[in-house]
Amino acid sequence: MPLFLDLHNLPDGVTAAHVAEMHKADLDIEHEYNCRGLTYWCDEKRKTAFCLIEAPSKEALIELHENAHGAVPTRIIEVNDMIVESFLGRIEDPEKAKNIQLNIINDPAFRTLMVLKIKRKLLRTDELSTLKAALRGYITTIKAVTTEYNGRIVKQEANSFLIAFDSVTDAVHCGIKIQNAHHNVITPDLEFKIGISAGTPVTEKDGIFEDTIKTSDYLSDIAKGDFSISTVVKDLYEGENQNKPIAKVNAINVINTKDEEFMTQLMTYTESIWSQTSIGVNDFEANLGYSKSKLYRTMMNLVGKSPNMFLRDYRLNKALELLEKRNENISEIAYQTGFSSPAYFSKCFQKKYGILPSNFTR
Repeated sequence: MPLFLDLHNLPDGVTAAHVAEMHKADLDIEHEYNCRGLTYWCDEKRKTAFCLIEAPSKEALIELHENAHGAVPTRIIEVNDMIVESFLGRIEDPEKAKNIQLNIINDPAFRTLMVLKIKRKLLRTDELSTLKAALRGYITTIKAVTTEYNGRIVKQEANSFLIAFDSVTDAVHCGIKIQNAHHNVITPDLEFKIGISAGTPVTEKDGIFEDTIKTSDYLSDIAKGDFSISTVVKDLYEGENQNKPIAKVNAINVINTKDEEFMTQLMTYTESIWSQTSIGVNDFEANLGYSKSKLYRTMMNLVGKSPNMFLRDYRLNKALELLEKRNENISEIAYQTGFSSPAYFSKCFQKKYGILPSNFTR
């Protein structure tokens, strides 16, 4: 049976006890709608509640809520139980809240998400075995430090990690320790990029934590510097740490709300056009609504690259991903990633990575 996570925006005055009463009302009649309520999260501060319910359909879930207590959810998404547990830490009521008449759970579903990427700056084959050994060591360290700071690895793909934390402070300190582990060992051909943002699991998007994941991913992918966080994370960290300025904790780049919006706009457009050979900087200016000079200044400040270099590097990163899969030849990859010719692609690839794509070794 499908599993759904729904969002309730709570009116003023509604407490965790009220939400517990609503949860109990659901459980009392759930059998009438072939539903099964697993658990819920309540955040009095942000005035939100989220219910995790097995149901034959969204319509059945809505009927259950309507007839149990009348509070219809604002948004419902379909989810996977393992993914929910990875992000939120549980898929049933916590033990301490069981075996009492009213199951009050004042536990927010708000989470801090870190995306960590380890990238190879150069692809020199003579140091491949050394780099692979270093990567294995870093991955072991990342897993150990994540556990130390109460994080949960939601997803790992090659050398990229998505990690969830209940606490903003734990997330930031975990990132600092991982970054220091890299700085303490000389591996100049490896680059660590960390992005941290925070949010709720259900938004207007279809995926769980989709907005927050994208923000963290963009921060780790294109933001200037090795360690970037959103303004929300900065404010929450300083609130948890007696207003201690986060910028003084470590070399952390705080992206303000306006730049975060531009970053999202930039990446949304780039992801839709990067493979088209005809696309150039003029198209970025027109579609982002920026003049040539303003776009250049904004890109250099946020990304540290000109629009031309940004698009070229984005395409080269995509080409590297295709090379690692080894499904196409060099010419096919060149055209698929928006380059005008295989020769120009090879020239750009060698300039960025230090070898020709034909000599690339995984």
